[in-house]
Amino acid sequence: MKILDCTLRDGGYYNSWDFSPEVVNAYLHAVAESGIEYVELGLRNFKKNGYFGAFAYTTESFLKTIELPSGPTYGVMVDAKTILASGLSVNEAIDNLFVPKSDSKVGLVRVAAHFSEVYGCKEITQKLKSMGYIVGFNLMQSGGKASELISELAAEISSWDTVDALYFADSLGNMDGDEVVRIITALRKEWNGDLGIHTHDNMSLGLTNSITSIRNGVEWIDSTITGMGRGAGNTQTERLISELKFKGIADYQCNPIYELVIRYFEPMQKQYGWGTNLLYFIGAQNNVHPTYIQKLLSDSHYGVDEVVGAIDFLKEFDDTASFDESLYSKALSINSVDEKVSGSSDLIGLAEGKEILVVANGPSLETYETGIKNYIEEHKPYVLAVNALPLLNEYVDSYVISHNSKFLSQKQLYSSFNTSVILPIHRFSEEDLSFVQSNNRLLDYGVIVKDGIFQSNDENCVVPYDLTACYALAAALAMKPKSISLVGFDGYEKFDPRQAEVNELFKLMHVTCSSTKVRALTPSSYAIAKGSIYEPTV
Repeated sequence: MKILDCTLRDGGYYNSWDFSPEVVNAYLHAVAESGIEYVELGLRNFKKNGYFGAFAYTTESFLKTIELPSGPTYGVMVDAKTILASGLSVNEAIDNLFVPKSDSKVGLVRVAAHFSEVYGCKEITQKLKSMGYIVGFNLMQSGGKASELISELAAEISSWDTVDALYFADSLGNMDGDEVVRIITALRKEWNGDLGIHTHDNMSLGLTNSITSIRNGVEWIDSTITGMGRGAGNTQTERLISELKFKGIADYQCNPIYELVIRYFEPMQKQYGWGTNLLYFIGAQNNVHPTYIQKLLSDSHYGVDEVVGAIDFLKEFDDTASFDESLYSKALSINSVDEKVSGSSDLIGLAEGKEILVVANGPSLETYETGIKNYIEEHKPYVLAVNALPLLNEYVDSYVISHNSKFLSQKQLYSSFNTSVILPIHRFSEEDLSFVQSNNRLLDYGVIVKDGIFQSNDENCVVPYDLTACYALAAALAMKPKSISLVGFDGYEKFDPRQAEVNELFKLMHVTCSSTKVRALTPSSYAIAKGSIYEPTV
């Protein structure tokens, strides 16, 4: 068996393939000292829009600038789509990206292909083989594919007589041991050469699946330092070599890798946050590509419940096994069931001349729960809750919801409420409405999102950001209150973009609705007037 460490290639999905020279040098020497046989340095690509580091391209000119210690065979990966969609012939495309092996520091080239691309890849592997390279071929997203199809493609690839190692990839991270054995069995019906596995650790099975593969005759095992790789990451090199040594399967030198992990990669892991967690596990169970989860977790706009809501939305689609930017955006806004903005006059005068207390679910809500309840009992404001708030349910006059991932994560709660719900009906499907309207009176108030604009109209509003808090404040103003008080509006960290967005909202509110007094009555970092739930009435 042999290990292929692909940290600089798969890990690049977290830092745009922009590794520091110090990290690269330490990594290359540690891997060489460990006895690992193959190192995949990065990708081979044509020019892309945007900034990407050196290992997104791994050009021959760049490779001349770095020292590659003796020992491992070095390689790169090329996506079949890079060649097939280049607008060039296969030969022209490869000649633009590669030189003959005799003129390169690279000895291995792996071609990564989706099942639908396999029949177009014969010429790619032929050309690379003719240039002298060891050729690997990765079948992406192999999990869940029919055994007959896997065997059919294995037969096709075998007929080319150009591939040295045929890989199957657990791209979604949802394979278990039985699935691994099933795929190996299907491949072996038509393929007699070396097999390899590329695991993802979404369900914490990467290492187990790697060992299972070895015990079932797989010769090539992929891994990365600390598992650094797309989404939840991969089998961790340091754990793999330790386990192989412990089981007497192979004798790699562990200490150089351990030192590399502790000095360089654990700090990077804290910075970028790769590694398995429950959300990757849920995504894998529902065939949701890990890039969706990675992007959701890296966006500070969304908390855990919003991510869960987005996953609930995505799992209803059949094509989430591959990442799609437009579907990702749809999962975040989750609106436009009907582009025509609805609305009614239901809110006009609903709290005219009264104080409205808008309650958000900031961390301080639980701290000040008793004080807030006492304030409501004493002052008797009209209480608007931003999203579901079971903690204060008996005090809420109206819930305010805007169709987004927060709603999807909480929608089951609304069927147990018995009050009114303010919402933009045009953003909700009939199925979604069924959760809300069973015991609640629906008050339709439309919403439009336009950058830099805040307007509270009688039947609808225009808000600068697609935040439920923005919508709730616009709805509150439509009710013609004497004043608006806020609790649970704690604010976010200084550099969280939502902090700036809500502060901008308050500025726009002050310009357009300055006659209505707005104050926060629990601690808040927002730039608004402050009061206290404990202040006396006189």
